[in-house]
Amino acid sequence: MTDTSTVPPAARIPERPSLDGLEEKWTEVWQQQGTYTFDRERALEADRADVFSIDTPPPTASGSLHMGHVFSYTHTDCMARYKRMQGLNVFYPIGWDDNGLPTEKRVQNYYGVRGDAALHHDPDFTPPFEGNRTSTKAADEVPISRQNFIELCDVLTVRDEAAFESLFRRMGFSLDWSISYRTIDDHSRATSQQAFLRNVRRGEAYQSEAPGLWDVTFQTAVAQAELEARDYPGHYHRVAFHGEAGPVHIETTRPELIPSVVALIAHPDDERYAGLFGSTVTSPLFGVEIPVVAHPAAEIDKGAGIAMCCTFGDLTDVLWWRELQLPTRSIITRNGRLQVETPEWLAGTAGEALYAEKLSGATTFAARTAIVEALRESGDLDGEPTPTQRKANFYERGERPLEIVTTRQWYIRNGGRDTDLNAALVAMGDGIAWHPAFMQSRYANWVAGLNGDWLVSRQRFFGVPIPVWYALDDEGEPLWDNPILPSEAELPVDPAANPPAGYEESQRGIPGGFIGDPDVLDTWATSSLTPQIAGGWRAGGALGGDEEGTSPLFAKVFPMDVRPQAHDIIRTWLFATLVRAYYEHGSVPWTNAAISGFILDPDRKKMSKSKGNVVTPEDVVKEHSADAVRYWAASGRLGTDAAYDIGQMKVGRRLAIKILNASKFALGFGEVSGDLVDQVTEPLDQAVLAQLRTVVERATAGFEAWDYTRSLEATEAFFWSFCDDYLELVKDRAYGGRGEEAAASARATLRIALDVVLRLLAPMLPYVTEEVWSWTHDGSVHRAAWPSVTELPEGGDPAVLSAVADALAAVRKVKSEAKVGMRAEVKALTLSLPEAHRDLVGLGEDDLRAAGRITGELTFATGEGTETVGRDADLIPVEKTPRPTA
Repeated sequence: MTDTSTVPPAARIPERPSLDGLEEKWTEVWQQQGTYTFDRERALEADRADVFSIDTPPPTASGSLHMGHVFSYTHTDCMARYKRMQGLNVFYPIGWDDNGLPTEKRVQNYYGVRGDAALHHDPDFTPPFEGNRTSTKAADEVPISRQNFIELCDVLTVRDEAAFESLFRRMGFSLDWSISYRTIDDHSRATSQQAFLRNVRRGEAYQSEAPGLWDVTFQTAVAQAELEARDYPGHYHRVAFHGEAGPVHIETTRPELIPSVVALIAHPDDERYAGLFGSTVTSPLFGVEIPVVAHPAAEIDKGAGIAMCCTFGDLTDVLWWRELQLPTRSIITRNGRLQVETPEWLAGTAGEALYAEKLSGATTFAARTAIVEALRESGDLDGEPTPTQRKANFYERGERPLEIVTTRQWYIRNGGRDTDLNAALVAMGDGIAWHPAFMQSRYANWVAGLNGDWLVSRQRFFGVPIPVWYALDDEGEPLWDNPILPSEAELPVDPAANPPAGYEESQRGIPGGFIGDPDVLDTWATSSLTPQIAGGWRAGGALGGDEEGTSPLFAKVFPMDVRPQAHDIIRTWLFATLVRAYYEHGSVPWTNAAISGFILDPDRKKMSKSKGNVVTPEDVVKEHSADAVRYWAASGRLGTDAAYDIGQMKVGRRLAIKILNASKFALGFGEVSGDLVDQVTEPLDQAVLAQLRTVVERATAGFEAWDYTRSLEATEAFFWSFCDDYLELVKDRAYGGRGEEAAASARATLRIALDVVLRLLAPMLPYVTEEVWSWTHDGSVHRAAWPSVTELPEGGDPAVLSAVADALAAVRKVKSEAKVGMRAEVKALTLSLPEAHRDLVGLGEDDLRAAGRITGELTFATGEGTETVGRDADLIPVEKTPRPTA
């Protein structure tokens, strides 16, 4: 029942309702009143089922937000608001992902600096630029110490995060701002290091010196999940190797790697080379003897069908090297150049001088040029190079193809080399409800296709330090197999700045002393722990708790209820989070995964900074309003790419304005009292509430199915019909045209319907619904109960409203064709309509007469559809009387 005996006076209704200023007004009120604050005491006292917890994506704090953030965060916020109105205690934290390469790159560009681990800290350092740098050349960047670089990262990320927070608040995201973190703050670093150390101690993390993908621009190792295959221009070179039976031609796009070739490899079923398997050939220019071997990964129909294996040119080389136990002859170094020293396997060969004079320290491009010219001169180049587009691996944020370099790195086992673990992690996906469901196959396919463990170490500056030291032997060599690990109570630590227990700082780097691991953890190694960081797995974070152990609230929020994220990072963030939860908790980290699509530009191309088609949301929100932008976002379904559509935002703005104006009319009849449901007596009023019962069912079902769009569509369709049909039909009656009892029925129905519609639209349009709610209610609509069909009166035939509305439309059509105003009187009218509708229209005849200004005879004829006949009926124009309208 709806009891408004204590409803505040209608004097709260503004004379001219407007969307202007609503965001500033209500953002401040929500903050002051703690409208969206997670109730910690209630959580401790209640069961876990009383909490709805969200593993909020921490946006990367490096630059500006884009429409994709607005799109996906609106989806999550709609669900958070729905669950809150259902009575759940919503845990909705916010974090900022401020460590990682994006931040470092932004700092480099913004300040014109670059980190140099060999330099000492300068406490008086002032950066040469403050966002006004014009040159983009790396040579123009000022080298600074690691500590100075980190200090600048801290300054800029905090500044960026303040701008992000301002936009998030303006968008009305119902986050609990008291539960926030940065992925580089002390608590996050300690949590990340604690989880890593446990992985190490349990044998789930290990270090290894092995070939790996390397970005020469960022000077860091790159994991499989960060790869991006792109077309890259190159040339095929047909090159002759020399065997006893004559030349063996291979085709390669990387002739500069000929000095490092270790084998020629063909498919075991390739009859062209069957006679060569087990024999040797010599390399052109250098004359190094190499074997010809078979492997099923060789492609018979690609090029010459036989390929040179170099250590290492691509990932296939690594596969061959490992499975065929080939020697290692690496010549590409970390800086992307060939090694300076002549490789030992080339000593004494015909090409020793060529290497020393033309290849030593050369870039890969310069080395390629020199090799091709030498091949021409020797006659080993068959024809001229042929242009081609080859697929090359790039770091997803890089601009140059990756090289494969042998380095010592840390890994976490993720099923890439363990079939049992792989199967267990695939099965983890079965414990999650995916929205939409087909996204689960993307997860399963990614995990099943892994071919290596998770590389978690990075050669960067602004990240969580790997909490490991290494003792040095009497000759100053690190004892890699016996790392020194800190206790969990010591965390966070920085091995580059702090000595391990039992050592003095003076022993750093000397024989018998120690060195700290210089690397940091991959940003995903920390982001994969967002449920633990936000939830207080390690006490001392946003949820508090004792200095030792877990926050008592962790069990109340973990496993979390939902992870919202984009589909392109299923392979990174989602999978990595599952891996960490599997090891640490033996459970899924959340029970639902809500996967959003991309935002496309008007040409249906993905928006990205590299394409220059990104739209930043700040000005868009100011122009159209946050509710309008949220309307556009809520119109896009999970898992589906959506176009950036100003037209949709305009529709959303018109809807918000209509809510204000229609509400002003519906609530403008003075105070009401008593039980409103008991006052609904007219068939037309009962019909509109019967329709509303169905809308409540559909809107609720939409949210329960994680289909916010279905809920919005159902509610919006009802609202426009409510305004266009019902308000027009009952307007005269609501003003008292048919007596007090009939007027009370209309006024009660208007209040009931509006009260329900505001709550149905509140998750999508928080500002305008809160504004209208405040006109007649104390408290926030966002803390009000989600509508239920039980609060609406039973009975009523929804077909009555539809039939009478169709009849009114027919009357308006007649007037329009007669070219008279809608307030013209009708002296006589005949309606042709199906017989089944005659009684329905009769139930609302008085309202139809009033709305259609039918003052004379109204008769009905039987027909197939609702039409007007007797178009020559007398239509008498009348003066419009001044009266508020919806």
